[in-house]
Amino acid sequence: MGKLQKKKPVGKKKKKKLSGDGAADSLSANGAVDNRAVSLPGVARNKKKPVASYKKSTASARSAKIKEGHIENVLQFLREVKIELKKVTWPTRAQAMGSTVVVIVLVIIISLFLGLVDGGLSSLVRIVLH
Repeated sequence: MGKLQKKKPVGKKKKKKLSGDGAADSLSANGAVDNRAVSLPGVARNKKKPVASYKKSTASARSAKIKEGHIENVLQFLREVKIELKKVTWPTRAQAMGSTVVVIVLVIIISLFLGLVDGGLSSLVRIVLH
């Protein structure tokens, strides 16, 4: 069963790379060209260490995002369950009763057969051992 795809908001469009010279030319929502520097895999970047208080705030923000994502996943799952349950053809009361009777009768027949076979084999083993 595949996931249902959510519709993307109209305002958020993917940016397309038009040149491979280290700058990404992309079109924004209004059609203007946006040139931004793109980091290349082999080029070193200056990274500053974040302040300790910043780490604490991002950790709580991350946990909040994880919780929101988890809740969203559970809600998405429940929506899909509801959709799948609508596709089920449920039996009528008469069909359910008939199937139940058939199952009970077959269980009784099989248990009687297995009881007879067990009793016969038990008596055969007693005769062989004595």
